[in-house]
Amino acid sequence: MKAYATESIRNLAVIGHGDAGKTQLISSLLYVAGATPRWGKVEEGTTVTDYEEDSIARKITLNTALAHLDHRDTKVTFIDTPGYAAFVAHARPALRVADCALAVVDGVKGVEVQTEKAWAYANEFILPRMMVITKLDKEHADFGKALESAQTRFSRAIIPFTLPIGREKDFRGVVDVVHMKAYELSADGQAKEIDIPTEGRDLVDKTRERLIELVAESDDALMEKYFEQGTLDESDILPNINKAIANSKLCPVFAVSSLTQVGLRALLNGIVDYAPDPAHHGAEYGKPVDAGPDAEKIARKYSDSEPFSAYCFRTIADPFAGRINVFKVISGKIQTDATVLNSTRGASERLGALHSMEGKQLDKVPEAHAGDIIACVKLKETQTGDTLCDKAHPIVYDPVEYPEAAIAFAIEPKSRQDEEKISVALHKILEEDPALHFSRDAQTKEFLLSGSGQLHVETVVDKLKKRYGVEVMLHPPKVPYKETITARAEVQGRHKKQTGGRGQFGDCKCVFEPMPRGGGFVFEDKIFGGSVPQQFRPAIEKGIVEAAASGAIAGYPLVDFKVTLIDGSYHNVDSDEHSFRAAGRKAFRAAIEKVKPVLLEPIMDVEITAPLEYSGDIMGDLNSRRGRVQGMEATGNQQVVKAQAPMSEMLNYQSTLNSITAARGSFHMQFSHYDPVPGQLAPKIVEQARAEGRIRGEEEE
Repeated sequence: MKAYATESIRNLAVIGHGDAGKTQLISSLLYVAGATPRWGKVEEGTTVTDYEEDSIARKITLNTALAHLDHRDTKVTFIDTPGYAAFVAHARPALRVADCALAVVDGVKGVEVQTEKAWAYANEFILPRMMVITKLDKEHADFGKALESAQTRFSRAIIPFTLPIGREKDFRGVVDVVHMKAYELSADGQAKEIDIPTEGRDLVDKTRERLIELVAESDDALMEKYFEQGTLDESDILPNINKAIANSKLCPVFAVSSLTQVGLRALLNGIVDYAPDPAHHGAEYGKPVDAGPDAEKIARKYSDSEPFSAYCFRTIADPFAGRINVFKVISGKIQTDATVLNSTRGASERLGALHSMEGKQLDKVPEAHAGDIIACVKLKETQTGDTLCDKAHPIVYDPVEYPEAAIAFAIEPKSRQDEEKISVALHKILEEDPALHFSRDAQTKEFLLSGSGQLHVETVVDKLKKRYGVEVMLHPPKVPYKETITARAEVQGRHKKQTGGRGQFGDCKCVFEPMPRGGGFVFEDKIFGGSVPQQFRPAIEKGIVEAAASGAIAGYPLVDFKVTLIDGSYHNVDSDEHSFRAAGRKAFRAAIEKVKPVLLEPIMDVEITAPLEYSGDIMGDLNSRRGRVQGMEATGNQQVVKAQAPMSEMLNYQSTLNSITAARGSFHMQFSHYDPVPGQLAPKIVEQARAEGRIRGEEEE
């Protein structure tokens, strides 16, 4: 496969709600452009970008995938992004490296919630946009309504470049508003030129006028000319359309049907003619290696004459090819077998062969120019978010940040064999998907797998089984309760044992008092003189810490308390470390009867995003979960509810939120602080702890 110059490259991130038709659109464009001999269909599981078993089975895109085609000597790379709530965060790294976002809107349903979320991501990266309204051959499809939903939600500057001829089953062609030409799809799949239909001609003329107006608004000099003449010359319109799109002053819309192929050739021409090439960015900015946050930024232009640099935005753990890293070349050019610096990790990497990706297929390329997207196989150190660059001109680009995990599950291997294989398999999956987190809860001793939703975590379980032969079970995680004290008490701990020969003796007087939440444990030695020798005092602290680990009420660790050692006594022969440790434990048990211990539960900061109309139901549900709403803010048609709620009440929240919002809501939560458990709930937790065997009888000394 040949290499392409920067100006002949178009990189588009295809974004939109789940089921809007992104994957099918890409598959149909590849077929129409002759990039694939077979026309892939989502229904048949034969599309180029949904090649993973899970994606095919569920008929949804689970991670970003790439495909490219050549149209009019231009390389067009599509990054297919997921549209379902649990996976939509994967659109962010795709938008970080794309030069244009292609928003796909369902012609029947119009703009949906995840399209809004992905559009907001594109705003973060200040990315030019184009839009496709698809499925126009379906029953109840309405181009006008879908367009209006986009203009209402996003911008009045969204304007059709092609208008549909015919509706629903009769959708058979498009009018090109820019060039004022009409095309109909002939029986052999070619677009043949026809006269612009008289029916709807006034809409074509109005759309053309609005287009000229938007082009004029994008530039002050053009605006003056427009006011003088009442219109613009053809020579002013075409060159300035590109400028207006690149500056996000204009978003062209194309009418298509992926399954009848109507409008696809006009879309391909539109991508080549109007989508910005990588050089329109001007420059990307990075930092020097090991620089502080205030270091001056380094600029790199999308040009072959600059030193080489590239950003890794995707890692694929391929069972056959090994690890595949996918990069965007930001500056300079690179050839096969080059040795470069991974400036993020301070390691040298030999790239080996360079490839262009067509779904799971790798096509070798001899070199790659600035702006191109390439893949390398079996690099030793490189991970998603890393920068590769010329050793002589180091630079580090900021990695894309993934959102906090929303939901955690305890993950338990089914057999001993699975236990041995699980960490290697999970490590590979985590490399591929940085939105996942795997950790071990030090208190409950459970392995926790966290992701952006239940479906996200379930797909990992499927992948572990199908790809790595590891079977696991998922459970809601145990709630890591803690305990604390609420009153002050002065107590004595005395340990004495006499059993023929040398005995055991330890005696201490301590004051127990509560500390503020988060204060931990403090031990203060206030003995003056030698009532307890210095070498035995740490043993008293150790005994108290050991006893506190198994709590006072339900076997959970006791925290946030202070112990002051004020007095004690010892025996010259019988006292030793063991005796004073036992005395410390007895002091703890004596204190527990007086210090009014309580259970503490983890409280989470919760952020819920959902369409405005569901706010009342969401707040009602949060109240029933002992949640406290902290604030609300509206962003577009979305309401963000910020609240605090006990972790124990949020373990099954995903399914409830799905049923309240018809799966249009999403949430994430993170730990905030511990609060006392309400009195009426504590007995249930104690009962459960007893059933789990957490509460033990007093141990024998």
